[in-house]
Amino acid sequence: MKKVGSYALLISMLSGCSQQNTVNQTESEVSEAQMQENSENIETEKMQDTEKIQNTEKIQDTEKNENREKLSPFEMHGALHVENGKLTDQHGDVVQLYGMSTHGIAWFPQYVNPDAFRTLRDDWNTNCIRLAMYTAEDGGYCSGGDKEQLKQLVKDGVSYATDLGMYVIVDWHILSDGDPNQNKDEAIAFFKEMAETFVNNDNVLYEICNEPNGGTSWESIKAYAEEIIPVIREKKPDAVILVGTPTWSQEIDKAAESPLEDKNVMYTLHFYAGTHKDDLRNRLESYAQNGLPIFVSEFGMCDASGNGANDFESTAKWLDLLNKYQISFMCWNLANKDESSSVFRANSTKISDWTEEDLSEAGQWIKAYFQTVKETIGVGVNEKAALSSDKNCPFVYINFDFTLVNKVASL
Repeated sequence: MKKVGSYALLISMLSGCSQQNTVNQTESEVSEAQMQENSENIETEKMQDTEKIQNTEKIQDTEKNENREKLSPFEMHGALHVENGKLTDQHGDVVQLYGMSTHGIAWFPQYVNPDAFRTLRDDWNTNCIRLAMYTAEDGGYCSGGDKEQLKQLVKDGVSYATDLGMYVIVDWHILSDGDPNQNKDEAIAFFKEMAETFVNNDNVLYEICNEPNGGTSWESIKAYAEEIIPVIREKKPDAVILVGTPTWSQEIDKAAESPLEDKNVMYTLHFYAGTHKDDLRNRLESYAQNGLPIFVSEFGMCDASGNGANDFESTAKWLDLLNKYQISFMCWNLANKDESSSVFRANSTKISDWTEEDLSEAGQWIKAYFQTVKETIGVGVNEKAALSSDKNCPFVYINFDFTLVNKVASL
C-alpha cells in the first residue's frame, strides 16, 4: 500500500511538472505572439503616422500653391535688389522678371491700359511690363513730342501695373540719339520727376538708356550713368537701375571691365534671335558665369531690324540660356505695327483680351511660351527647389519642351 501511494505521489508530481511546463510553454508562446502583435501594431502606427505626415505635407503644398496663385507677382516677391549678380526678392530668393515691352508709347498709347496689363498678367502669365518712351525719334520726348502727355502715359502705366501687382520698367528709350549724353539734361529732369512720383512704388525699375550705339563708348555711358543714378537715388536709394551697354546693348564685356560702383544696377543685353546667335550667347554665358548682373530688357524672335523671318529655334536656345542663369527678359513689342516683332496682327484693333486671331506668328509663339512656364518661372530659387523632384537640388533652372510651344504657335 505504501509503494502504491509513493508511485501515485510520484506520478502526481511528474504530471504537475508536465502541466507546469506546458503552461510555461503556452505563456511563452502567448508572450511571443503578443510581442509580434505589438511590433506589428507599432509598425502599422508608424506607417499611419508617416501617411498622415505625407498627406499633411501634400495638403500644405497644395495650399501653398493655391495661395501663391492668389498672390500677385509683387505680393509674392516684394521689393527687389541685386545680390551676387542676381535679381533677388525680399525673401532672398532669386527671381526672374519676364513679360512684354511696349513699342513707343508716343505711337501706340492705346496699349497702356489696365485691361491690357491684366490680360498680360492673367492670360499670358507675365509679371512685368516695360514702358518704352522714345527720346529722339519723331514725336519722341526730346524731339517734339508732348512731354506732359508722355509723362502722364508713363505715370498711368506705372499706376496700372502697381494696382495689378506687376513690376514695371520705366525705359528712357534712346536709339537714333546714340549717345545718352546728347539729351542728358532732359534725362536728369525726367528721372528726378519719376523718382519723386514713384517714391512709394517699390515695383518700379529704371532703365536709363535703352541702346547706346553709333560708336558710343562705355566710358561715355558710364559718365552719363554716374550723373543720372544719383538723381534717382535721392528718392529711391534701393531701386534697381538698368544701364545700357555699347553697340545696341550688346557689349556687356565693356561694363564688366569697368563696372559702376552702385550695388543695385544691372547691365542690359539685347538680342534678336534671327541675327544674334552663338557668339553673343557665348558672351552672355561667360559673363553670367562670372557674376555680372545682366538683364535682357529687350529681345525679339526676328532679325535685328525688328522685321524679317522669326527664328524660333534660336529663340529657344536663348531662352534656355537665360533661364539657366536666371536672367530676366522682356519681349519686343506690344503693338500692331506691320513688322515681324509686333505680337499683334496689323489688322487687330483690340487693346486687351486678345484671341489667337489677333496675334501674329511671334505673338502666338511668345504667349504659348509664357503660358508653358506658369508653374516654375518667376518663382524664387527656394520655391523652385521645393517644386523639383530632386529635393536636394540647390536651385532649379527652367528647361522647356519647345516642341509644345512651337506646336501651339503653329495652330
